[in-house]
Amino acid sequence: MKRHYLCPLLMLSQLPLMATAAQNDHSAIERITTTASRVEALSTPLPVVISVLDETQLAAIAPTHIEEAMQRVAGANIQRGNGQEYLPALRSPVLSGAGACGGLLTLEDGIALRAAGFCNINELFEAHSEMAQRIEVLKGPGSALYGSNAVHGVINVVTPDTTQGGGLVAVDYGSFGYNRYKLRAGHDMGNSGLGINASITDDSGYRDDESVLQHKVNLRHRYHRGELTFTSGLTYTHLEQQTAGFITGFESYKDANIAQQNFDPDAFRNARSLRVWSNAEWQLNDGTLATTVYFRNQSMDFFKHFLPGTPLENNSQTGLGLQSLYQHQLKDNIQLNVGLDGEYTRADFLQNQQNATQGSAFLVATVPQGKHYDYDVNATLYAPFASMNVQLSDWLVTLGARYEHMQYDYTNNMLAGRSKEDGSKCGFGGCRYSRPASTKNSFSNLSPKLGVSYQYNTNNLLYANFSRGYRAPQAAELYQLQRQQSTANLAAEIANNAELGLKGVYQNSRYNLSLYAMSKHHTIYRDSDFFSVNNGSSRHRGIELELEHAVSSRWSVNFAASYAKHSYTNTQILNNININGNDMDTAPRKTANLDVTWQAFNNANVALQWHHVGRYYTDPENLHHYDGHDILSLRAQWQVSNNLALAARIINLTNTAYAERADYTSFSGDRYFPGRPRNAMLSATYSW
Repeated sequence: MKRHYLCPLLMLSQLPLMATAAQNDHSAIERITTTASRVEALSTPLPVVISVLDETQLAAIAPTHIEEAMQRVAGANIQRGNGQEYLPALRSPVLSGAGACGGLLTLEDGIALRAAGFCNINELFEAHSEMAQRIEVLKGPGSALYGSNAVHGVINVVTPDTTQGGGLVAVDYGSFGYNRYKLRAGHDMGNSGLGINASITDDSGYRDDESVLQHKVNLRHRYHRGELTFTSGLTYTHLEQQTAGFITGFESYKDANIAQQNFDPDAFRNARSLRVWSNAEWQLNDGTLATTVYFRNQSMDFFKHFLPGTPLENNSQTGLGLQSLYQHQLKDNIQLNVGLDGEYTRADFLQNQQNATQGSAFLVATVPQGKHYDYDVNATLYAPFASMNVQLSDWLVTLGARYEHMQYDYTNNMLAGRSKEDGSKCGFGGCRYSRPASTKNSFSNLSPKLGVSYQYNTNNLLYANFSRGYRAPQAAELYQLQRQQSTANLAAEIANNAELGLKGVYQNSRYNLSLYAMSKHHTIYRDSDFFSVNNGSSRHRGIELELEHAVSSRWSVNFAASYAKHSYTNTQILNNININGNDMDTAPRKTANLDVTWQAFNNANVALQWHHVGRYYTDPENLHHYDGHDILSLRAQWQVSNNLALAARIINLTNTAYAERADYTSFSGDRYFPGRPRNAMLSATYSW
């Protein structure tokens, strides 16, 4: 078993409070984002809610995983797995399953990390969140700019514009063998510029036989002449991860010996991603024209330690895409936005089991050695959209719609059906895995949007929006079938959303209060017969508050909280229980995060963080649950000189035993990803 030693940073536990960010400027309501409009603009007047984690906050948090940053977003509940893995939630239960990642759109610099039909539940590890300029979170399907997968919202990781010059070198050293090295450098040549943003993470991990080695780099070039600006970028990431899986047994995470063990020492995930893009923006007399072309290439090798027979998955995708937007000022008070998005992707998938299955006679007979799936898909997507913003005195009305067409051309490279690779039959009625014959599938959807905001005084406004979101079935849901299912007749998931909110600045506070109601239909899931079906439905109701308040010149608080109920509305009998009306599993009703900051000196601050995850059910029948947890953490920053900054962090200050993720399955019972015990990190940054 590993033995670990905590850094000397524990001396900081004598400090009474911790800091997550410097004093906030509450003098104005304005907040610049790109997620709302694809060009830098004020999001405040728009009838949508966008949470922004800025560079100051991210530097203070210094997240080792994006989950640590997303704790500050009301309505988000990212559940960390092992290494860089996670399951996402945004105004939703935690999403899991073959295509559940399609419920949330993830971007870097406005470009989707994966093609629309080929998402991965962990795909945010391919964004450079460790060195982001900011992270923007659009909640709900509120914008015509985004189509399939933007059902519950959009997470956009914005990388820094290194072409403006300056830079930094930094090192993070932490408990359990955590090391991270950072470099940012750029050169501004007036009409042009270039720069680099890079990090290397080497984490030997808390649990036995786990580790993460990750490399990320962003390159950027800018050229400006007259009214035309070209900005181009490249992102490359490489992940080598030895994975520790679930531990099982009721509340086993409370046993330190069990929590540290790794019962899947052979599990791993190796992934590579490359994205290259170029954006051209023209400032015209009557508006702006922006186009972005991009190339995307990804591949991953993934040992499926959680499946019988532990097969190896190899998948890859290569694609080209175009985003375009024309903003035209029809009148002083009317702006028209029109555009066309398009994408072509070629993807392949191979699942191969190298060794014979171990276990019961049924598993041995139905899960054969050899290839289970071998297919490739050519996918095309095009999506015209339009929206209009009309300013009427203190009122802003936005109307929009997006039409999207997705087509899959699927080729099965094996024998169709549920036979073994050589065509022989499995016992007990047939093999577990079923391969549909080569085919084509297409999906078309129209999503209207309507929003209204009212500026009732200088710095505060009331808003409402009504919108429809959708997601086309993912390729995995259509072509990775099981048991007796030979085809999956699936339609797009549909979500109808209504939202009402207040946002703005009041005295020393910046706030955002939102109430939302969403109903989802045609939800895709795998039923008790292991068929991919389309008859699920659910209801989502919630209230969220984000508040930044300056108590005095030296004290400030940052608070984010959500109370939500996510419930099943479809009739499905599981273990003789109709789940209609039950809480959805892994959907805590209450989540909250509070940061209290003390500006001890002009060049030093300390802050204390409290993070709360409420009780939630771990199965759809609502027979099993996790009690939730409360975690305290301490952070401190010291600006030693104009160039040198030091920071220290102690996470899980009280050494609480908790689970990052808890769920229940009929074959394994209660299972958990244990949270890390008390751990610390020291950082040094030299900037210029």
